[in-house]
Amino acid sequence: MPDNSTRLLAFMERVWSSGDVSAVDEFLGPQYTIYSDPGDPWDGQTLSVSGFKERLLASRTPFPDLRFDIDETVSAGDRVALSWTMRGTQLGSMGGRPPSGRSFAVRGMTIYHFADGRIIGHQQVVDRLSVVQQLGLLG
Repeated sequence: MPDNSTRLLAFMERVWSSGDVSAVDEFLGPQYTIYSDPGDPWDGQTLSVSGFKERLLASRTPFPDLRFDIDETVSAGDRVALSWTMRGTQLGSMGGRPPSGRSFAVRGMTIYHFADGRIIGHQQVVDRLSVVQQLGLLG
């Protein structure tokens, strides 16, 4: 069985960077808790696998080329921390605003929680204001 770091890197590539919704079932536990992710509409919620899939689709639809480039991985027990750079181009509407066609790149850090080799939640810090600014959505 792969270790948590290896599983998480595969999850990031297949699920978040490639948008493979069907792959979610391979990686998630039965419930996924967003312990802390300020600015995320799902912050503080516990999602079922189907709820996580809805979140994934809602997050990726405005940015069909969304990609996470992993900068660093640190693992300790049932936690794996990633620092990453997220990139995408707004080709779909977002928050009632039409596609801007503009791209963004922003760095962030996420600590993923595991149980029995499955991802069961995260806590994350990302500069969402920078994304909005780069997309020209302020004002």
